[in-house]
Formats: sequence, C-alpha cells, structure tokens
Amino acid sequence: MQVKVYNTEAKEIGKLELNDAVFGCEYNEPLIHQAVVAYQANQRQGTKSALTRTEVRGGGIKPWRQKGTGRARQGSIRAPQWIKGGVVFAPKPRDFRKKINKKMKAQAFRSAISYKVANNELVVVDQIKLAQPKTKLVAQILKNFNFDKRTLLLVTGDCADIVRAGANIEKLTVTDAVLANIYELVSSYSIIATKDAMKKIEEAYSL
Repeated sequence: MQVKVYNTEAKEIGKLELNDAVFGCEYNEPLIHQAVVAYQANQRQGTKSALTRTEVRGGGIKPWRQKGTGRARQGSIRAPQWIKGGVVFAPKPRDFRKKINKKMKAQAFRSAISYKVANNELVVVDQIKLAQPKTKLVAQILKNFNFDKRTLLLVTGDCADIVRAGANIEKLTVTDAVLANIYELVSSYSIIATKDAMKKIEEAYSL
C-alpha cells in the first residue's frame, strides 16, 4: 500500500510505502467499540461518594409521636425526604476498569487506523518544523489541508514546540505517535501524521 506524502503547504512531494499488516487491516467495528469502551471506562476515577441514611449523623430520635399530630408519620429527620437527610442508593467509590488483552487492543488500533487510511482521513506530511512555537503557524497548516473539524496530529521525538503551539486550537489534539490511543483515532475526523510518526506506529504494531 502506498500513500501520498505532502509538505505543510499541502503540496504532494512523494509517496510512502505502508505495511499492509498494520495499515491494511479489515475494519472490525465490534472490536473497536470494545476497545473504546474499555479506554473510557479506565479513565473514570470512581471517587464520587455520598452518605446513606444510616451514615448521616443525627436523626436517632423520632421527630414526633406516631399519631394525633395531623402530620405524616416520620421515624427520623435523616430519612431521604428530609433536608440534610441521607441519599437513596448513594454512589460509593468503585472501580470502573474494564480489561481488554493486549492483542485485542493492538488489533483494534490497527483496524481503526487502517479505516482512516482507506477513507483518506489520514494525511502524511514529510515533517513539521516551526520557526517559532506560534499557534498561527499550526493553524495555517490545518487551513492548508482544509481541516476544520476535530483533528489529531501525530508527531515524534522532541515535539514540545508543536504541542505548545497547538494547545490553543480547540479542535486539535497533538500526540506523540508512540502514545496515541484508539479513542483519539476514532474521535477525530482527520489525522495528520509525519513520516517518522507512521514509521513508529508501524514498528509498534507490526505482527
């Protein structure tokens, strides 16, 4: 498989040979869905907590007698219907993590990035060098490729300047190719990757 290589001005300057075992995989939506759900679940902290009626302090005495007052019977001022009462089915700290084995996770990534390549949603650029870490320089690159929706920029090596320059662009995520994950791939409409980034991905996900 070959893809076109562009410069940052969106002009074609050559071609890049891709490994079919990584970038030519069959689209497997159920597997991708499983990997994305696992990723999102693993990002949850699970630290929220509230008190049930047995844990709220006070309320040990019956607020008024059972009969004869004309009011509804009550057993405790810490029942859920009372202000400052306990919470019904109160949330408690829990672990939301989902397990997915390494081979499935890797295959989901290969399937997702192959889909992007097959549908021309991934653009390969020769390299990205900024004269200064300026937001407008990165914004101009996106404008050259007519990318105005959520875009993922995959880079390698010392990319601090690019990360800093792209931080203020709302619809842009800049990620080191080695650290890219399945959620970033599927949540982006377009992907820009340098040649070095593509090589890193190929090395990491080759069978």
